[in-house]
Amino acid sequence: MTITATTNTTANTATATISADALRRTARQFADSGDAADAADAAGAWTVAGVAALFALPFNDLLFRAQQAHREHFDANAVQLSTLLSIKTGGCEEDCGYCPQSAHHDAGVKAEKLMGLDEVLDAARAAKANGATRFCMGAAWRSPKDRHLEPVIDMVREVKAMGLETCVTLGMLRAEQAQRLKDAGLDYYNHNLDTSPEFYGKIIGTRTYQDRLDTIGHVREAGINVCCGGIVGMGETREARAGLIAQLANLDPYPESVPINNLVAVEGTPLADTAPLDPFEFVRTIAVARITMPRAMVRLSAGREAMDEALQALCFLAGANSIFYGDKLLTTANPQAARDRALLDRLGIRAEGHAG
Repeated sequence: MTITATTNTTANTATATISADALRRTARQFADSGDAADAADAAGAWTVAGVAALFALPFNDLLFRAQQAHREHFDANAVQLSTLLSIKTGGCEEDCGYCPQSAHHDAGVKAEKLMGLDEVLDAARAAKANGATRFCMGAAWRSPKDRHLEPVIDMVREVKAMGLETCVTLGMLRAEQAQRLKDAGLDYYNHNLDTSPEFYGKIIGTRTYQDRLDTIGHVREAGINVCCGGIVGMGETREARAGLIAQLANLDPYPESVPINNLVAVEGTPLADTAPLDPFEFVRTIAVARITMPRAMVRLSAGREAMDEALQALCFLAGANSIFYGDKLLTTANPQAARDRALLDRLGIRAEGHAG
């Protein structure tokens, strides 16, 4: 499967191939509402202008639409819990401006070897005991070598045998590598687009946007569920955020899991001094993701440590129904599990698994 990113400046679109039937229906319904006549192009794909029109709705109207989309497909009072473990930290060859694990930056993160199987399984057992239903394993590689993949395959098999959903993020994959992970029982592969095609070059120089789309295509061809989202608050414009959401929503099909990350500005990275994103703009991003990808699990991901409880509650109201749960998210802090459980209890939100 080959996926390509295209930009049509005259129509102000940024799309990736043909959209799914469900997306076409949703886009046309939005266009028919009269709020944005250019929400969808002739093929039914979301345009950047159409997504930007969602962002521009009055806050209460936007959240109302997001709640409608959410309740149509999900229990509005349930959230899926995932735990993310860094199984190989630091020393990455990529130059991503937000990432403290890059070998190009001096963020105080030392390169470490791949964790052993027993240590990973201990972490997976602890995650399951704390209520997580999905266990995600991340390795700081540009692209794994075949010798790297062997121990990761063992981890996938053993974690899955515990009854947990499995997810890995290992960088770029070749088609045959994706198939090997599928054969091992991998449920999800995470590979984020990060931002819009137009803003991408200001953040990353060692990997192209097409490289990312190619990996997503290999994952799809292998029959693995796609976990793909992006990062906001990197100094991008609202149009760039709309461009990211358009790219994600126009994937055919759109990702099963969509992590929305708020930049954690880490000292020593090029984005360390980036001004924080307005909190309501972050909530808007969650809501727009929910409306444009109504059947996806929209995950409140990096940056949650800096959010107060009221802001997190707004994100759930906007359609977030998955969180990363535990002490650490790769190399940055994440709210403690006990704090998370207390907040969910206060909101009357149940922790539930989701296989879709």
